[in-house]
This record gives sequence, structure tokens and C-alpha cells, in this order.
Amino acid sequence: MKHLLKEKVAIVTGGTAGIGKAIALKFVEEGAKVVILGTRPENGQTAVEEIKQAVPDGMIQFYAADVSKTAETDQVFQQILKDFGQIDILVNNAGITADQLLMRMNEEDWDRVINVNLKSCYNTCHAIVRHMMKRGGKIINITSVVGLMGNIGQVNYAASKAGMIGLTKALAKELASRKVLVNAIAPGFIQTKMTEGLVDAQKEALIKSIPLGRFGQPEEIANMAWFLASPLSDYITGQILTVDGGMVI
Repeated sequence: MKHLLKEKVAIVTGGTAGIGKAIALKFVEEGAKVVILGTRPENGQTAVEEIKQAVPDGMIQFYAADVSKTAETDQVFQQILKDFGQIDILVNNAGITADQLLMRMNEEDWDRVINVNLKSCYNTCHAIVRHMMKRGGKIINITSVVGLMGNIGQVNYAASKAGMIGLTKALAKELASRKVLVNAIAPGFIQTKMTEGLVDAQKEALIKSIPLGRFGQPEEIANMAWFLASPLSDYITGQILTVDGGMVI
């Protein structure tokens, strides 16, 4: 079952840390040529070096781009197509939080979260859709269980992630006839820098809400992304697959 992504070219936005980096590593291990996108070149270079150490013969590159900006996204995708000749897999993982109760949330924090989390998906999909319609492809959107069930203090984040779910379903219908499959992964609470910032009492309360009794690992999201990117999922589109230890049942 190894190397099911051989000769495929994959883009992972927000690929310099956490879930995005884990997905990029898994794809490289499976033979894909991977481009990670992010806004901080120093983080990108560190991620590339770490992945190359893990897979010395793998192909991984970093391109600096803010995918919340339409013109910048179009430009970097054109450059990737020029450099690699094709794009077979797109993983929309770029995301931020700016948590606050709605009554205290300012417009800037609303716009920033919506733009980075949701508008970026429009930008990347719009930039690649014509290319993929000619050759087929896989689009994988990393949403969240918060987009399914909501969460106090995260109306902006929940709205952005729910928007990704709607985008996934609609785009799957638009592109199915062209053999472009569009699915989403909804992670639960995953052990990343975001969860490391929680105090022990918060972690304990969250773990109690998870039937499996633990946080997930980035690698567990990467495994699902690999499945969706591989030929194993060629009859699956428009689905929201939760990887959450049973939180949403």
C-alpha cells in the first residue's frame, strides 16, 4: 500500500506546522511531490528541513504566500504550475483563531478569521479549478467539529469552518462530472500548539467530552488526508469525515 501518491503533485496550505506539516510529511512518504504554503519563510524552511531529514529522497518545497489574498494566491499557483507542470491534490489547511464572545468581538477579528479560514478556500479552489477539470484531482478541506456543533467564544471560527463544509458539498456537486473529488476532514481536539496553550483544567474538561478519552494526534488527521488523496477514495466525494475520538456522534 506504499507510495499510492507517487508522481502526484500536492499543495498543502498552512503546511509549516501542526496538522499541515503532518499531512505534508505523510504525502512525501507516500511518494508525492509536495509544496507547502505559508506566510513565514523561516517556518517554511524549518518544516522543509525536518521533512527532508525524515524522508531524504522525498520532494518537498516551500512557497511563501498569503492565501487569504486573491491576487497573491493566483500568482503562487501559476508559479507552482510552471515549476511542476501539474497539481493533483489540494489540501486547504490554512487557519487561525481569534476567540472572543460575540459581544466583545471586533470586526477586524471577524474578518481576519473568515478571510484566512474560508476565503482562502475560495482563492485556492478558484485558482486551480480549470486545471483540475482537465485532468481530475482531489481537494481536501480541513474544517473542524466546531463547524458542525459550534463552540462558545468562537462564532467567527465556527462560521468559517461551517462555511468550508458548505463549500465542500457544493463544489463536489459542481466538479464530480470532471472527476474532481472534494471532501472535508473535521478534526476534533488535536494535540497541536493550539491545545498546548490550554491550562490543565481546560484539557481535563475537554478530554471528558471525548469518548475515546484523549486528544488526537496530527498524524491521525494526516492518515485520513492520505486516504482521501489516494485512489482508495475514488468513489467518495462531498463527504465530511470527522476524526474526533467520538465527540460528534
